[in-house]
Amino acid sequence: MSATPSVPPSPASRHEERLLIDGKLRAATDSRTFEVLNPADGTVLGKVADAGRDDMLDAIGAARRAFEETDWAVDRQLRKRALTQLLDALVEEKEELREELIAEVGAPRMLTHGAQLEEPLQKFRWHIDHIDEFEWVRRLDDTVNRFSNEPSQRWVVKEPVGVVAAITPWNFPFGLLLVKLAGALATGNTVVAKPAPETPWNATRVGRLIAERTDIPAGVVNVVTTSGRDTAELLLTDPRVDMVTFTGSTVTGQRILELAAPTFKRTMLELGGKSASIILDDADLGQAVPQALGALAHSGQGCALPTRLLVHRDVYQQVVGGLTQAFQQVPWGDPQDQKMLAGPIVSARQRDRIVDYIRIGQEEGAKLAIGGGVPDRPGFWVEPTLFVDVDNGSTIAQEEIFGPVLTVTPFDTDDEAIQLANASRYGLSGYVSSASTERALRIARAIRTGTFMINGGSFSGGDAPFGGYKASGFGREGGREGFEVFTETKTIGSALPLPLS
Repeated sequence: MSATPSVPPSPASRHEERLLIDGKLRAATDSRTFEVLNPADGTVLGKVADAGRDDMLDAIGAARRAFEETDWAVDRQLRKRALTQLLDALVEEKEELREELIAEVGAPRMLTHGAQLEEPLQKFRWHIDHIDEFEWVRRLDDTVNRFSNEPSQRWVVKEPVGVVAAITPWNFPFGLLLVKLAGALATGNTVVAKPAPETPWNATRVGRLIAERTDIPAGVVNVVTTSGRDTAELLLTDPRVDMVTFTGSTVTGQRILELAAPTFKRTMLELGGKSASIILDDADLGQAVPQALGALAHSGQGCALPTRLLVHRDVYQQVVGGLTQAFQQVPWGDPQDQKMLAGPIVSARQRDRIVDYIRIGQEEGAKLAIGGGVPDRPGFWVEPTLFVDVDNGSTIAQEEIFGPVLTVTPFDTDDEAIQLANASRYGLSGYVSSASTERALRIARAIRTGTFMINGGSFSGGDAPFGGYKASGFGREGGREGFEVFTETKTIGSALPLPLS
């Protein structure tokens, strides 16, 4: 475990503490704030505005007015120009943002060169470009009115949903905020963004850049940080909000569905996962074993990570031996260090939750091969933890731990591997390692997940939809499917020729 960073942090950047509501950067109405902690050492980094009920209602009202009274919903060229301005501003402050994410998220510096920072910026560009490529209008074959016998044109048009509540988690906060903003704004919606209280600064920075550096009309984007559940849940009950896009736990997703149902809000939910990675007997173990360490990336704080390893019995002992050795050598520690794969846990509460699952795993009979402890150092840490001989029906194999914990379970046949992988309430992602294209593809198609990776392949990109089956949610983010989810469909029949394009 690294104790000192190999790369010194940049000079402190200007953290934004204010809300963005109706085009103005402002404090909470009652001037309340809450603290932002550094999970690597538990120290207070600073503070941010703690919005109350009146602030949230103001933000919702501003988003409603902006949708109904500005040209944002109908002017695609305005949207392209303003979103390009935002992207340019984010790129200009990218290095400050990188340091901010390492500090408030505990994100390893290594990951900021991928999913935490660089990749989200690339995906945002794809959404801007897709404004011109999307089929906003589609003409159907003409028909004849059966009553008047007059010819009639038929058109299908895509329109924005309206006001979108974008609720984001703490594990990949910038990337998930940006993909929600990209889809919602590129399609002409207005947004109230509510980031996780553990990691608010990346969102408030986006709010400041929108206010200071773009032509986005006032009220189109509102950023509201709050520590209050009741305040946040106004987004789910207020009838002026048309849609909720949420990434987070399945339990919270259920709560969102319950509260959003009376006002018939559209919901896009990207929820939990317990993704299985399958190593077949013909796999290249020199690749498959190191790839299994992906479960430890960001200390396991990722919904699609391969945290459940299923291994063919013929190579089981060899894989377990390789993993035991690899876990002893995995780079984890100070997130400032460029070599670290895993850093701290985001909070004391989350650390304690992980430790409880480790205890449960031992009580239920899983073999703790390595790890499981809490280092005696400031901050919130859990050792990389490997359980072997794990029953697939046990708690640690079925529930999302969201920590640096990998479970390993043997199987005897491909059919059994498929059955074990699908024996989960979740269906977010899956993985397989095999030398056989036929076997790998059969498994990929048989496992009920929204994404799947073969031999370390990657699906990631702005054009790739991401989401899950079953209790991992519904709807997609990214790609054509994720773009279209933020639109309504209107079908028009007209006896007049229409100049639609």
